[in-house]
Amino acid sequence: MGLTDDAGLLEVIAAAPQLQTPDETEAFLDPMPLGELASMWCALQRVSRRDQVGSVWALKLYFDRLPHRRPQQALDLVLEVLKSEADKPTVMQLNDKFLLSLLYAHGEEVIARIEHEAGHNDRLRWLLGGVHVDPDDPLMSRIAGLADSKAWQADHLAQRTPREPLDFANMSTARLARAWVEQYSKSERDQDDNLFAIMDFERDLREDDPDRMIDLILEILRIEANPVLLSLLAAGPLEDVINAGTIDRIEREARVNERFRDLLGGVWYYRASDELKTRLDALVGESRW
Repeated sequence: MGLTDDAGLLEVIAAAPQLQTPDETEAFLDPMPLGELASMWCALQRVSRRDQVGSVWALKLYFDRLPHRRPQQALDLVLEVLKSEADKPTVMQLNDKFLLSLLYAHGEEVIARIEHEAGHNDRLRWLLGGVHVDPDDPLMSRIAGLADSKAWQADHLAQRTPREPLDFANMSTARLARAWVEQYSKSERDQDDNLFAIMDFERDLREDDPDRMIDLILEILRIEANPVLLSLLAAGPLEDVINAGTIDRIEREARVNERFRDLLGGVWYYRASDELKTRLDALVGESRW
């Protein structure tokens, strides 16, 4: 499947009725032919994080629930994607949540069929190579006997290794903000070790140089308006950097920067001290998201 096909499928998603509840989403997708459902699942894996809103988000939740709700159809979907999708990074997304959820929720129900299919399906044995096996779990030990772990690990390493490792410690704040937006905008399919490196760097900044962490947050806020990314910014870097040592600056910035004050509405601080809660309440007011 190519980008043109993805665009067509995403137009279908965008034109879908407003999916307010899981029941509405299930009514929309359950009757869909398996091939179309698999194509839609693949297209969703390539949607950037910044575009995962509205119907796109509702459909992603549908697929997250499918292994729990309809295990045999979920396995049908796994097999169809393995058969029809050539893009390996997309197919690899079956493993992290979808297949693992199926095995842990309904492993006893599907294991015999998986063993049967794996006897003649090299791609399924490869996919099973990414399942984390508990040696004390008899069912997972059966999975280990089927899995081509060596092939999976080689592909997983290749997928995680960035073409250009980024040196965040030596970036200016402006460049670091652009890198943050780029890394956090990627779909899970496209994430690599650069994302985990910038997460580690955020932690170091928060602990060693919280003022620069706040500088970075302000710069990201200056260049970015996407609501998905701003929610990540509020619930991650901003929430983590607020403490008794930074609240004075947080208050100063909020008084002169309306967007920063609005961003504080996405911070959850119910575990903060009473004094800190009082000061944050005064800033947030009615702006809680």
